[in-house]
Amino acid sequence: MQITSVVLSVLLAIVATVSALGKLQKKPQIMEMMAHVGVKPNQIPVLAYLEIAGALGLLIGLAYAGIGIAAATGLSLYFLGAVVAHLKKKDAISLFAPALMLALLNAVNAYLIASAF
Repeated sequence: MQITSVVLSVLLAIVATVSALGKLQKKPQIMEMMAHVGVKPNQIPVLAYLEIAGALGLLIGLAYAGIGIAAATGLSLYFLGAVVAHLKKKDAISLFAPALMLALLNAVNAYLIASAF
């Protein structure tokens, strides 16, 4: 596996974990944003656990490329879902730029892992 994909996998796993922990800790800013885009309170832990699963998949993918590709693809789709939710609310790009960047970085990571596979 390329050094770039290893570093990217670890960094993206950290970001996904931090994002999930913010949801599980019910940080006010995150809860407000989730409510703004229409996420129900009982859905928030599910989204957090999906992020954690993605983060674990990226780390396991360091040893098993197929799992890393699946995890990076899944996280890319997860964050694209966040972008779509913001676009439906006609939010400014500044509100969904982080999710868009994470979606793109996960897609690039999936490609890097697959190309080294």
